Amino acid sequence: MIKWADVIHFTNKGNPTPDKKVEKTDEEWKQLLTPEEYQVTRLKGTERSFSSELCSLFDPGIYECKCCGTVLFDASEKFESGTGWPSFTQPIKENAVGYHADKSYGMIRVEVVCNVCEAHLGHVFPDGPPPSGLRYCINAVSLSKIKE
Repeated sequence: MIKWADVIHFTNKGNPTPDKKVEKTDEEWKQLLTPEEYQVTRLKGTERSFSSELCSLFDPGIYECKCCGTVLFDASEKFESGTGWPSFTQPIKENAVGYHADKSYGMIRVEVVCNVCEAHLGHVFPDGPPPSGLRYCINAVSLSKIKE
């Protein structure tokens, strides 16, 4: 189980090694993604809060990266955070996501990216429920849900 100390360690010392890497040019990403998906995942944008049905969807299933199809989160780790974005307590495995310091907008946060293709997913915070205490606050537009 990943804890906040692990998140800080990865942010400061380097991310776990991913199973593979996917690299594409901006033009290739633009051909694969909608303009909103591109803005959020490739340009570190944020979708409007409460703009996706994924916020209130709690059916079993797996969530994968919209850009490269890497499995990122299991619906069993999803919870209602009230923030307007899908929230999870853990990634599906330690090396599925990467962590970067985000000092934008006059604050310090930890950005979460797909560790395979570097797609911006959202941020992680130490205010989630037990036992991890983590809240992965993820842009729904960066995810695809696979029915179980």
